[in-house]
Amino acid sequence: MNWRNFEESLFKILMLISIIIVVSSLLIIVGLIVINGASSLSIDMITQSSSGGYYLGKGGGILNAILGSLFLALPATGLAYLLGIGIALYLQRDFTYPGISGFIRLSLDILWGIPSIVYGVFCIMIMIAVGFGTSLLAGILALTFLELPIITRYMDESIKTVPYELKEGSYSLGSTKFETAVKVVRRQAMPGILAGVLLGLGRGIGDAASILFTAGFTDSIPSSVFDSTAALPTMIYHLYASPIPSVRSKAYAAAFILLVIVLLISIISRVLLRKSGRYVIK
Repeated sequence: MNWRNFEESLFKILMLISIIIVVSSLLIIVGLIVINGASSLSIDMITQSSSGGYYLGKGGGILNAILGSLFLALPATGLAYLLGIGIALYLQRDFTYPGISGFIRLSLDILWGIPSIVYGVFCIMIMIAVGFGTSLLAGILALTFLELPIITRYMDESIKTVPYELKEGSYSLGSTKFETAVKVVRRQAMPGILAGVLLGLGRGIGDAASILFTAGFTDSIPSSVFDSTAALPTMIYHLYASPIPSVRSKAYAAAFILLVIVLLISIISRVLLRKSGRYVIK
């Protein structure tokens, strides 16, 4: 066997090992969660809110945490998208200079790398300064800051793949830079934009550190943005901290529900990407 064939065989073996590690890790995580939480999974768990006795092994559910996660992540993702799409379009060479766009991209990369708990501390300091405490609004702000660099960078990279000839064709028809960016570039880059938005949503709905200090925790469903709210990640934390085995089993069941939600987001993203890809000029 010559060196070239040896390299190819070694590379195939390394790829196979990497695939096995990734797939087996996923199966082990899901398997452990299902095995430890299967006894606590029930319809009542997703149709009832928790109460004080729920953390002592009595009846109830995590409906308030499921709705709380949605109330936190969906508005935060919407705000991050509205801010991010404007930034991503501005970063293109039609609107700004390379030096400015490079500095903004570097800033976004730095923000992406900041630990999520720092966003939580930052937002709760802002809320305390304006006279508020832990609330749904504070949690939304924290998740917005967390998701913004993720969504923006994904949209930026997707927009950069749009052929410049499409923009030139739009300009030749009399379109302005704004019209070209919104009606041509945004539509052409829609698959990547959707991927970034849904990735941000998945990150936001599963993050615990950023909402630990901001959203608070309660057994009720919030009736306004100034009320505290539970979320699935913080619910899992509180349940698993219990010394009672049956309560810790509920933490695994809640983790399984969170995994299902993230899986549904992934499936929806693939369907939307496939549909939106039909309208992309290749």
